[in-house]
Amino acid sequence: MTLGRINKLETFGSVDGPGVRFVVFTQGCPMRCKFCHNPETWDFAVEGGARLPAEAPFEISAGDLLKKALRYKSYWGTEGGITVSGGEPLAQMDFMIEFFEAAKAAGVNTCIDTSGVNFVRNEPYFGKFRRLMDATDLLLVDIKHIDPDEHKALTGHGNANILDMFRYLDEIHKPIWIRHVLVPGISDDDDYLARTRDFIRTLGNVKRVDVLPYHALALAKYQQLGIDYPLKDVKSPSPERVANAKKILEAALA
Repeated sequence: MTLGRINKLETFGSVDGPGVRFVVFTQGCPMRCKFCHNPETWDFAVEGGARLPAEAPFEISAGDLLKKALRYKSYWGTEGGITVSGGEPLAQMDFMIEFFEAAKAAGVNTCIDTSGVNFVRNEPYFGKFRRLMDATDLLLVDIKHIDPDEHKALTGHGNANILDMFRYLDEIHKPIWIRHVLVPGISDDDDYLARTRDFIRTLGNVKRVDVLPYHALALAKYQQLGIDYPLKDVKSPSPERVANAKKILEAALA
């Protein structure tokens, strides 16, 4: 039995996959995205580190977590289910396998919200990833930036292995929703958007593309945690720039 490190639970999520979702936010993430909304999930430890007031990360078994989730199954309808977000769920691979295999055995729709930063085609990780995908119905995946250098500047990591995960998910015909956070001066350049669109066009498993306008609503969290917010002077994109990005990226599915 592997214990999962959990930051918090949300019992009635409506933007984390289809239908109403029970959302699990894992504790720990290797990325440091400049626009991250959940800096309280960065530390892998459930004790110590930067914590928000009244926050209480915890460890739990897959079986006990599933029991908590199933209390809300009557709200999920035919489309809802469980989404595991983060932090980074794929940093806790053994727990995720246990949790999702148990969820599928209980007839639950399963979804992972991941950055893909941990993905490699090397063993033992790749074998575990394939096993997890057998128990996963949908993935929510971000293209944070299509340019490798800009991606590293934005997140602290390159994107080669992340884009390779997209290709692998296409190879196995695993459905994905793609999100793109539109950050003025960073990811809203028309050339970058066109390159992102062209990459999406190489994939046959994309069911949805969403443009998420950048905003600084997480600034208060950073201040509470004593962490500098690197994009505090960046404004949200204009409605015109959001519409432009949607026009370009949604054309990938046309």
